[in-house]
Amino acid sequence: MTKKLWFLPIVCLFFIFGWAAPSASAGAPADTNLYSRMAVSTAGGTTLFPQTASAVITPSADTDTYYKEASGKSGTALKSALHRIISGHTKLSYSQVWNALKETDEDPANPNNVILLYTQESRAKSKNGGSGGDWNREHVWAKSHGNFGTAAGPGTDIHHLRPADVQVNSARGNMDFDNGGSEYPKAPGNYYDGDSWEPRDEVKGDVARMLFYMAVRYEGEDGYPDLELNDKTGNGSAPYMGKLSVLLKWNQQDPVDSKEKRRNEIIYEDYQHNRNPFIDHPEWADEIW
Repeated sequence: MTKKLWFLPIVCLFFIFGWAAPSASAGAPADTNLYSRMAVSTAGGTTLFPQTASAVITPSADTDTYYKEASGKSGTALKSALHRIISGHTKLSYSQVWNALKETDEDPANPNNVILLYTQESRAKSKNGGSGGDWNREHVWAKSHGNFGTAAGPGTDIHHLRPADVQVNSARGNMDFDNGGSEYPKAPGNYYDGDSWEPRDEVKGDVARMLFYMAVRYEGEDGYPDLELNDKTGNGSAPYMGKLSVLLKWNQQDPVDSKEKRRNEIIYEDYQHNRNPFIDHPEWADEIW
């Protein structure tokens, strides 16, 4: 090696270890975020040490845009605007409801199970049916209140259809909702009398908001009955459900929770492509009724 070339190995070491790399621009601020400094992008596009995703539920729809027509309205004008917004949804068949409920009401702690509405019990998805020990499709707005049955439309609208124990579903029957009565032994926390059913505290708001939705979505168009809320029980086959004053209190006593929000998103994104306005804006119930 000549005297002129003795320094070449040293220069190579500088380049190999990056000591000769140019410094960052003086105008660029230093990144002090730990995750940003630790993040390394690979050729495949993956990232080492990524930030943990937020657990906050964010709507898949821009709800401000979705409800733009309802902005600034109240009373009957708000009800009419919401009806126009949520109508025209994709309708399911009654058999399709089974699979939909297995997704919308899945137990977050066990993906093989669903959570039953009135008991909050976790039961195997495979136990859907009509026998004792099974769960079936509960119409929260009783299908006899308006005689809409199980045809596509209000009879298959999963915004008000929930998994329920077969026997508990039968005990509730087509009763309206109100406070009081005797506790139903197979569903502690639920009470009933001759013409009303009181669900357990954890789902009182859920029930109220499902009924608010039905009373706004079905206004006597498309061949469906005009479903309305009133302040009585024992409505029989009339297209009414009560008791409105109690439902409004339940809406406040049991606020919207993450399970309702998740359910609303799944129905919007994967099935009916419409939303329950009273999950997104529970305060609208008082503005309408």
